[in-house]
Amino acid sequence: MKVLFATFELAPFTKVGGLADVMGSLPKYLEADDMEMAIFTPLIGSIDQKKYDIREIPNSQLRLKFGYTSEYIFNLKMCKLPDTNINVFFIDNPKFFSCFDCVYPAFIDTWYEQERFITFSKAILEYARLLNFKPDVIHCNDWHTSMIPTWIKTSYKNDEFYKNTKTVFSIHNLAYQGQYFKEILDFSGLNKDEVFHEHGLEHFGALIWMKGAINYADKVIAVSPKYAEEILSFEYGEGLDWTLNNNKHKLKGILNGIDYNELNPETDKLISYNYSATKLANKEKCKKEIVENYWLEYKKDRPLIAIISRLVEQKGIDLLKAVERDLMDLEADIIVLGTGEKRYEDFFTWLSYNSKNIRSRIEYRADLCNKIYAGADMFLMPSRFEPCGLSQLIALKYGTIPIVRATGGLDNTVNAYPSEGATGFKFYNYNAHEMLGSIKYAIETYKNKKEWKKLVKNAMKADFCWDKSAKVYKEVYKEIIR
Repeated sequence: MKVLFATFELAPFTKVGGLADVMGSLPKYLEADDMEMAIFTPLIGSIDQKKYDIREIPNSQLRLKFGYTSEYIFNLKMCKLPDTNINVFFIDNPKFFSCFDCVYPAFIDTWYEQERFITFSKAILEYARLLNFKPDVIHCNDWHTSMIPTWIKTSYKNDEFYKNTKTVFSIHNLAYQGQYFKEILDFSGLNKDEVFHEHGLEHFGALIWMKGAINYADKVIAVSPKYAEEILSFEYGEGLDWTLNNNKHKLKGILNGIDYNELNPETDKLISYNYSATKLANKEKCKKEIVENYWLEYKKDRPLIAIISRLVEQKGIDLLKAVERDLMDLEADIIVLGTGEKRYEDFFTWLSYNSKNIRSRIEYRADLCNKIYAGADMFLMPSRFEPCGLSQLIALKYGTIPIVRATGGLDNTVNAYPSEGATGFKFYNYNAHEMLGSIKYAIETYKNKKEWKKLVKNAMKADFCWDKSAKVYKEVYKEIIR
């Protein structure tokens, strides 16, 4: 079976959110004698080509025409996904990809943004042909590559090379859909009459690429079972609930996993003191280190709550703003790491200067993330919605007890205290005082050292390795091929 993964982010080369982690891990767990895989991603300027031994493929220059007059030249480079034999192909174009040091540059023209994703997706299809990598399945991710299922079922439907190719489309976040004016279809080369209708790309007069992928893909994957249920509703459907219900027969929720070879407090080289569920003493040393790193006074019996997040509305920051004074009065310290909307960055900066117990770093540092997971006692995720979430899975493995809103993957992965086998704390309504109540309940439970130790051990034993989910993905691929 040949599977082609199309993704605009790929760890460890480029990372913005969970998409990069998923695409950097899932193929590793699918690697087997009966699977041949290729991953296509753009060559962003910030990628360290020497570090990963990324080399240009000879005679790989490709000229593609878009619209009526635009022609662009692409080159192809490649390396192996670290610790695997899987080929990663980097599509290089100085106008769209390598000119940027970030994956999604801010303040760019929307038409140009559309061009970036359209040219990338089209180049994938043509490079697969050039390499003679004839995929049984193309696995597309989010709206950046959502054009591919549409092309396969329309422009390429009579193409001998792709006539048996099936497509899987993964929704990592339904909120980002690629909406634009229908005129962009001229640039893409798609026939308006063929695709611009309510069972294609048209949505109340606008064009939505993600809607097209949902309609044209052979299988649609949501990244947790709960999220697959939620997006069928008006509340969580982001305007596409009707389309999703119409395609309910091909919608499936598969929980994301994490790679315990990379994220494990017993072996993690990014933390100063390693520990395990049976030897927890070093976790306290990690706590002391991170507390002092955040310019707080270390107190052994004072709980430490961590937030590592994109600072956007989805992540529930408004709930924190609503009870800011209560947070400042908690018998606990809070540390924050993240970047995002300026209003939220300013909020956490203000808290840092005006409270004794809250400190924030408005930045993203991968090396600091692991130290926070290792050192904190609790991990707060009050998300308005959460397709899957990886942070709570990492927190569990590091014995840092999640406090989460029961939505999407958060509900699927955290067992609420005080139930049997509890691994964390949940609140159910998107309500600031309900969240605050869960935080206070966790702080009170922390005082009972015997109960807390039991919680920590339960959390660290929870198994969300990719093994289980990879088997489900493999069955999905086989199903649609049959």
